[in-house]
Amino acid sequence: MKNFLIPTTLKDDTISAVKWAINQAKKSDCEIVLMMIAETPDSFSSSNFLREMRTGLTKSQEEVLATCRYMIDHTQNCKIKIHNQYGISSPVFRGIIDHFSVKLIILSNSYKQETKRIHHYLIQLAGNQKCPILHLGNEQFREDFNKALYIENSNANMHVKDVQQFLNDNFSYEIVSQASKTEDLENMTPLSEAISKYEIDLLVETRKGEKIKFKKSKKQNINEKLGLPILSLYEELV
Repeated sequence: MKNFLIPTTLKDDTISAVKWAINQAKKSDCEIVLMMIAETPDSFSSSNFLREMRTGLTKSQEEVLATCRYMIDHTQNCKIKIHNQYGISSPVFRGIIDHFSVKLIILSNSYKQETKRIHHYLIQLAGNQKCPILHLGNEQFREDFNKALYIENSNANMHVKDVQQFLNDNFSYEIVSQASKTEDLENMTPLSEAISKYEIDLLVETRKGEKIKFKKSKKQNINEKLGLPILSLYEELV
């Protein structure tokens, strides 16, 4: 069973994230977990604590959730789970991944644009987990994604063959080109040319755990600049 975790605030692109999960599951059984997270209410009164925890959905959120339920209800091998989480920490997040046997975390573009601190914290916690992460791009969902560009970290101690073997075992992507990671996001011409030449659908990168930091200004990353989804693999897992 391949299960998926989608942190969400139920924006429209949650629907694309669910479509990605359904497509990745292929014909195998899976559970798609939509996780909505909020700060733990700061209250000494148990009744007030429970009162503050009751947060309803807006009409647009209800429509997105209804669409997700409809898609999954009409996919024979998939089930949906709604998980409401109050407060988060590294051990708690790791426990959620283990409890639901999550094999892939999917982060939508809108979720990464959320302004609340707890969402930024969750994204950084996700990066320190060994679970693969799929960062969705700006493009609409397509079913025929299979050609990947491997973006190699200069300090990564692994070969592209090892990454391809992991993809063969867990996904259906083929690395058709590779490039070195660059911090200069203003000069993306070499990457853009490779993407056009090889008709790249997906970027693949490896990552290491990092110390969690909260920055005042958000740094744009490669997949946001190029608009393509990027599959991030934890190096120790590969």
